[in-house]
Amino acid sequence: VQFATHPETGRVVVIEMNPRVSRSSALASKATGFPIAKIAARVAIGYTLDEIRNDITGTTPASFEPALDYVVVKVPRFAFEKFPAADPTLTTTMKSVGEAMALGRNFTEALGKAQRSIDVKDASLSYLGSPPSAAEVTELLDEVRTPTAERLVTIGRILWSAAEGILDPAETLDRLIEATGIDRWFLDQMLMVAEIAAEIRASEVLDGDLLSLAKRHGLSDDQIGALSGRAGDVVKGVREALGINPVFKTVDTCAAEFASATPYHYSTYDQETEVEPRDRPAVLILGSGPNRIGQGIEFDYSCVHAAMALGNRDLPGGGYETVMVNCNPETVSTDYDIADRLYFEPLTFEDVVEVYEAEKAAGPVAGVIVQLGGQTPLSLARRLEAEGLPIIGTSPAAIDNAEDRGHFGAVLAEADLPAPPYGTAWGLSDATEVAARVGYPVLVRPSYVLGGRGMEIVFDEAGLVDYVARNLPESGRAEAPILIDSFLDTAIEIDVDALYDGTDLYIGGVMEHIEEAGIHSGDSACTLPPITLSDEMMERIRTSTLAIAEGVGVRGLLNIQFALSHGVLYVLEANPRASRTVPFVAKATGVALSQAAALLMAGTSIAELRRGGVLPAEGDGTDLPADSPIAVKEAVLPFKRFRTREGRAVDSVLGPEMRSTGEVMGLDSTFPLAFAKSQLAIAGQGLPVSGTAFVSVADRDKRSLPLPVARLAALGFEILTTAGTGRVLSRYGIPCRVLRKASEPGDDASVIELIENGQVDLVMNTPSGSNARVDGYAIRAAATSMDVPMITTLQEFQAAVQAIEARPVEPFEVLSLQDHTAQLADSRAAVAQA
Repeated sequence: VQFATHPETGRVVVIEMNPRVSRSSALASKATGFPIAKIAARVAIGYTLDEIRNDITGTTPASFEPALDYVVVKVPRFAFEKFPAADPTLTTTMKSVGEAMALGRNFTEALGKAQRSIDVKDASLSYLGSPPSAAEVTELLDEVRTPTAERLVTIGRILWSAAEGILDPAETLDRLIEATGIDRWFLDQMLMVAEIAAEIRASEVLDGDLLSLAKRHGLSDDQIGALSGRAGDVVKGVREALGINPVFKTVDTCAAEFASATPYHYSTYDQETEVEPRDRPAVLILGSGPNRIGQGIEFDYSCVHAAMALGNRDLPGGGYETVMVNCNPETVSTDYDIADRLYFEPLTFEDVVEVYEAEKAAGPVAGVIVQLGGQTPLSLARRLEAEGLPIIGTSPAAIDNAEDRGHFGAVLAEADLPAPPYGTAWGLSDATEVAARVGYPVLVRPSYVLGGRGMEIVFDEAGLVDYVARNLPESGRAEAPILIDSFLDTAIEIDVDALYDGTDLYIGGVMEHIEEAGIHSGDSACTLPPITLSDEMMERIRTSTLAIAEGVGVRGLLNIQFALSHGVLYVLEANPRASRTVPFVAKATGVALSQAAALLMAGTSIAELRRGGVLPAEGDGTDLPADSPIAVKEAVLPFKRFRTREGRAVDSVLGPEMRSTGEVMGLDSTFPLAFAKSQLAIAGQGLPVSGTAFVSVADRDKRSLPLPVARLAALGFEILTTAGTGRVLSRYGIPCRVLRKASEPGDDASVIELIENGQVDLVMNTPSGSNARVDGYAIRAAATSMDVPMITTLQEFQAAVQAIEARPVEPFEVLSLQDHTAQLADSRAAVAQA
């Protein structure tokens, strides 16, 4: 139930009521330790609340409402950088792609931890430089009238001016209340933090009282360091020398009235810790933090399965005490019953080290796993190792070898493996020189990014000049090198997920992308097993993967992206960690890759995992039985959610920068049926089997277009098109009706009007040219707004036509995942016996 309270009169009204579990139900469950969905399911089958036991206390019934002796703050994670044309104003339409949650003994402590948790640079309250002047505050007050993702940080800077005496604090609070409508209590709490920051800035010495006060109100070591002119590590050393360390309290649903049987902890600067001693050695698993584009729930899957495997005494190498560190309330890993111990903490260097110190004091710690949570924990590996934390699995040095262009290039050269020509640049002059050497088109991107952020395909020098101008700072020199690769524009991309233990290699799966190169792997549809790769090519993929695993020094999971162009298998990149495709591979092949990877990191071998039944006794993902079902992974894209300031949907053209927020899997006996299922899963209504199809493509696609369009026409579709594409189709004898573009004059209905009137059932459009880009965008935006299936690559269009043809002829095969896994195991056993 959603309520609203009038801030002056206290009048309460009901906004809406939803008789179901919602996003806020999950948040409330993690905030209180009270499992709402679990209890609701039992109530639905007839239990009463007093008959259901509270799992956390083990003694009280569910009819005891949760009592909290701490404060919980949730902060949303946004991704407007992925959609630069989108209106960043926050409205009643949800625009966040994830969220983080933090717990503390007071609001300011929880707020500071929550802001650190969303893993965005400058998301925390910032006191860098000088406080804003009175004139600057007037401008900032105009900014905060509009709710945006940066609003809270801007408010913090305004309050900093008040704390420094530049403005009157009471008057500033009044002006902020008038500008934002935010309750005075919250602003007063933020002013208190700003006053502490001002005191640190004015103090020459960090004494114990001031440092304790700052930590109790949520300021990190790095924030305190920035205010006092010291490095964060220096602040950490001073703090520890003064004996100022966090303790860990327990979420127990009852404010310590009863003992808690579930170790679910959060940090605070208090007196007494509640972490119990233990005997078994522990393994810490660092989660992935808030969902965001490029790092989503797929990584949480790997963390959960790692906890399941490492804690299982019956598996080879299992039997550890598992400790999960994460801050995302939406995930399974932050359920209190997944790991033996849960720490709801930000995934920063400071917070992770404090968890490790608490666990080291409680008992032996066998290691820390950073490979499974994506880039966030991986980026901490070097500092954690330097601090003395035992990183298990692939070493931080090996991780750097894979990410560093020079080191990885040497690995490929040693193994005689080809890679597209590449170079690095720091400014415009060397960028044009590198691009001319490797040859246009080129793929350009910044260093150290996730999800292809800032990545573009550039076709000529003018495009490169434009890219550099948009991405370089005013100094004209990049802070990190710009990476420039030759773009293989007609290549087939291939993804490989594999395991390596230092001796043996196990390939989990080889995925063939449906779209050609140029679409980010997270946005591209792919199929497993691959459809068109020969046995010889599969063997080349195996030998190349083994050479890279050996050269890099992998222990655990490895993801490699290849590109097949004119018979040459190029290596695009290798990531010695869990990838987004691991859950897809595990479900398609029936093998728990993440569980195997965690056990390998803990010291087990692939041979032992085969004998223990974690991996198949023989073979791997490259030799699936011939009758294996086909699995298709398809991306879920949020284009309808993001709109321009004019109210149109943002452009749905796919490219090298990832924009998907999720994925689905279609599983069936043939590729067309599996692809059809994947489209049904993402769109609800799926692909049409009859009706009207609009087709308009770039010149480069016109030679390959007639065959799939002719097949659509033969199925009874009416073909609508634009003049240029229509000429090509007419010359092939394909009946079509030519429509005018929105930019062309005329009284007859344009294609956009037909789409908006519900007269088009399928849209195929690939962009080209400046005017065509404007027209194409309008067409794609209209299709997105009207929920019309929208395809922007020729390869996916060909797959869609196959799926449309198959639907009326072949029924879907319905098979549970358990039955699918059992059938694969039986087929493998039969092949092994033969």
